[in-house]
Amino acid sequence: MDLLEYQVKEWFGKMGIPVLPSQRIDHPTDLKRLKIRYPIVLKSQVHADERAKAGGVRIVETTIDAIAAAQNIFNLPIWGELPEVLLAESKYDAKDEFYLAVVLDTALCRPVLLGCKQSDIDWESPGEKMQYVVVEQEFSPFYARRLGLKMGLQGALMQSVSDIVEKMYQLFVQKDLDLVEINPLAVSAAGQVMALNGKIRVNPRAINRHPEIAQMAAKIANRNKTSRTNNILGDGNGLGINGKIGILANGTGSLLTTLDAVFNTGGKPGMSFNLRHSFLTDTTPNTFCDRLATSLRNLASDKSIQVILMNFMGTIPDASQMPEVVANFIQVDLQELKSPLSTTSKKKSRHLPRMVFRLAGADFQDTKKHLTALNPESDTLIVVENLNEAVAQAVRLAKLPAYKK
Repeated sequence: MDLLEYQVKEWFGKMGIPVLPSQRIDHPTDLKRLKIRYPIVLKSQVHADERAKAGGVRIVETTIDAIAAAQNIFNLPIWGELPEVLLAESKYDAKDEFYLAVVLDTALCRPVLLGCKQSDIDWESPGEKMQYVVVEQEFSPFYARRLGLKMGLQGALMQSVSDIVEKMYQLFVQKDLDLVEINPLAVSAAGQVMALNGKIRVNPRAINRHPEIAQMAAKIANRNKTSRTNNILGDGNGLGINGKIGILANGTGSLLTTLDAVFNTGGKPGMSFNLRHSFLTDTTPNTFCDRLATSLRNLASDKSIQVILMNFMGTIPDASQMPEVVANFIQVDLQELKSPLSTTSKKKSRHLPRMVFRLAGADFQDTKKHLTALNPESDTLIVVENLNEAVAQAVRLAKLPAYKK
């Protein structure tokens, strides 16, 4: 469960993490009673990323402009979600912007501290600029200072940032969270630090251990029973849209980007899964490739899915095993389709969708070669590196007659 920004800021404030003066706006007329000084920033309170690009973030300098902007934002759907509240916040002049996060690494089963001296980055897309420290034992301020040093911070700024990281970790533990993120952490010319935006993801299995969080979850469930965005961001798995293109990705950001690209190219996504973390229904430990195999089977059982589009980037554990998983999937389904011993019901419920792989990253070089060699027939398995090309291929294939062997 992801919190909205205004809820994140409330939790930050209680922990002593610096946040700007702000006010919740339930209706445009609330701006007539604004308690903070102009200029202000109005922010749509939805779960979707990139609100600014969609027009959900506006800087205004007068009450009249603020009311007009609020009316527009309240009626602006972002990823199918309309905001029920807005956040009005003081404008802040930043000299530098950093990225900070505390995340539960499900592969290591340990919390990891992340930091980067730039803000336009995603924790799910690791790179050379992202620094990390694994919390291997009981937490101490040493871990936070070590992250600051790895980021290249010094003096008072290093102390300020490490203090914030320590408070983020305390919040992470107290609330049983999967992710605490500040993006960006702004630094003024005077060296003052401020959390301008943040994200908090609650571990779904821990919700009922915290009455406050359970109450929030109940309100979200009642309000968004049919919300596509909440289905996607709850745990990032099982997004259901009645389309022909099933999507697999290794991160929420990658999944949303792929969905957006498919829509913009004229395609219609179907069931989609984020394979970065275990599914809520999993009862035993599993690997990325286990989740890949399960998702392929689930998509193959959906007769509406004609193409499976996979967007994997950066690094994934055991990437070398991917071709074997795909080979087993292809072989099993082809055998089921051809076998005279297969039952009529099985023949009707199982089929082999075409597959398009977008693999971007140095770790995928050998994987690309092995997957390409698996191509059982022209246009049934395509491997590319460019996302736009992969999406275009998937949309094209979805328009063809269903694949039959």
